[in-house]
Amino acid sequence: MKDKDTKKPKGAKKEELQAVKGMRDIIGDQFHLYQGFFEKASEIALYYGFKPIETPILEKEELFTRGVGSDTDIVNKEMFSLKTKGGDHLTMRPEGTASIMRAYLEHGMQSLPQPVMLYYYGPFFRHENPQKGRYRQFSQFGLEILGTKKSIADATIIRIFVTILEECGLKNFTLKINSIGDTECRGAYRRELVNYYKKHLRSICPDCRERIKTNPLRLLDCKNPGCQEIKKEAPESIGALCADCKSHFKEVLEYLDAMSISYEMDSSLVRGLDYYSRTVFEFFINEENSDGEETKPLAIGGGGRYDYLPKELGVRKDVPAVGASFGVDRIIELESYAKLMPRIVKKPKVFFIQLSFEAKLRSFEVIEILRKAKIPVMHSLSRDSLSAQLAMAERTKTPYAILLGQKEALDGTVIVRNMDTRSQDTIKIDKLAEYLKKIK
Repeated sequence: MKDKDTKKPKGAKKEELQAVKGMRDIIGDQFHLYQGFFEKASEIALYYGFKPIETPILEKEELFTRGVGSDTDIVNKEMFSLKTKGGDHLTMRPEGTASIMRAYLEHGMQSLPQPVMLYYYGPFFRHENPQKGRYRQFSQFGLEILGTKKSIADATIIRIFVTILEECGLKNFTLKINSIGDTECRGAYRRELVNYYKKHLRSICPDCRERIKTNPLRLLDCKNPGCQEIKKEAPESIGALCADCKSHFKEVLEYLDAMSISYEMDSSLVRGLDYYSRTVFEFFINEENSDGEETKPLAIGGGGRYDYLPKELGVRKDVPAVGASFGVDRIIELESYAKLMPRIVKKPKVFFIQLSFEAKLRSFEVIEILRKAKIPVMHSLSRDSLSAQLAMAERTKTPYAILLGQKEALDGTVIVRNMDTRSQDTIKIDKLAEYLKKIK
């Protein structure tokens, strides 16, 4: 989808170049916050036996029109698509699951020991209205378990997501869960749902009148206030489950109970994509505003089982699978988020100051010694003034400054100054790392 460009009259003043609407630059500590989240989530996933995967940002458009569903908002309204010079229709990935299943099938992962457990993270793209925590380029972290229909796989995904949230400092979250059945029982439920909504045709929104014909389950996903009221009395999918689906869902809930994971049953939860079957779930966070009042629950992630996705992609054999993803942007912006920093980012211990051209020539030698010793350092090699560099050291509140002047460069020494006491020692450059480690 493309934003409409308006033609500018000749001679009009050129607009200042800015980031594209709904996309933004992520700079400095904000970037580190994303790194910190991905590092923590990846570490937890690795300990549970998941392996990383990265799929291309550009995929064939057909992957999403067939896999996600032609009647979904993503396909109808939100995809960024393009046509190449060669005539290929490509789409910037709007979600991760279809790409993961494509990779699983393309690389013959069916021949590997099953299930195959994968995690991924990175940028995704949807043309929707930008708002707080929701962007047209957004970040997700996801987990997928492919090649098993066992209920313990559903519970495993939920367990890991709960662990990630807790270790990110988020406690006031809610897990909502439902089962929408499979091909054996969903047909009867759809008919029951359609018959109910047909009685309210005059009261529902135009989109829902169309959904009755194309995708009845999405009637329950409508956010229109009038449709919300009608939804309250709609038939529940739980009541229409066949014996196998009931047993599967019962086992999922038993696993959650055994792990003391709290959840709420939500009969209207269907998720917005066509490929879901049986278990579906979402995580919501309950934040407070500046007045201490609890705000409307904010969806931060969710997923479910998608056993029939391969058939939507043209593969005859079923590949039972379950997965979920977090909207990382929303998590990062939460007040209660623990502001995790990646392990590679450490608060600098020293500020390196050089005072002559001869000192600049030896600067990289000193910085390399510190890097190899894993001692974080700040510097401003382009500056010449002692006072300017000392002022920067003061502002950054580094405990020690290392001074390398012309005399020190010739002698192979540096001066290490304690920025609090102003005491200082002259140390041989090859003994610098050993000296700094002793004064930690």
